[in-house]
Amino acid sequence: MAAKVTAYEESRRKRMEENKKRLEALNLYKLSRALKISTPTKSSPMKRSKPRVVEKQVVVVRRSNRIANKPAPFFKEAVLDRVVIPRRISKAVDLSNLVFATDEARAKALEKAEKLQSDLGSDYPTFVKSMLQSHVTSGFWLGCLPLDFCRRNLPRRGDFITLIDEDGDEYRVTYLARQNGLSGGWKGFAVAHGLLDGDAVVFQLIKPTTCKVVYIIRVNGSEQGNSL
Repeated sequence: MAAKVTAYEESRRKRMEENKKRLEALNLYKLSRALKISTPTKSSPMKRSKPRVVEKQVVVVRRSNRIANKPAPFFKEAVLDRVVIPRRISKAVDLSNLVFATDEARAKALEKAEKLQSDLGSDYPTFVKSMLQSHVTSGFWLGCLPLDFCRRNLPRRGDFITLIDEDGDEYRVTYLARQNGLSGGWKGFAVAHGLLDGDAVVFQLIKPTTCKVVYIIRVNGSEQGNSL
């Protein structure tokens, strides 16, 4: 193995000497050195960016012909007083003075009102409503009117309905079709007629948006009627 390596190295050394003699005969070393000396390496110069020059021009502002000859407006600072909006404080409802009807008294008033309703005939649509605390106290919202009556006789959309009492006084109330009830304006009617929990009221529709309060059956047994 050592003899083979030595023979290889010997042949390699002879080949390198032959190549060196050939290069010396061609004077390649001298030519490469001469080129390096004659042409020194130069670094490429950096390009310098020119500063951007922005030209300023005077432009005449266009103004309306109506104000062209008028002096410029003068604005004066004004100190405004702070407006304080008073907060709305809701008053608590005094429940101590409320009168609650008994189930027996309520049932009697409703029974009497339904009998009077049947005596009115069928010339005009009618319905009976028994009053609750929410109808005649803080809420003042007469809801849950008879659904069949509302669908057959009252407007399908919200509208105003006029209530007429026994003295001919009219009360304009808001009818909410989706809730089947009376809202704004009902409080005025309920307070004016002293409606209480348990009272039964007979309504009669005499026009598309006009109801006559025919009877008010008091829970204490008295009766208030409206002549037709």
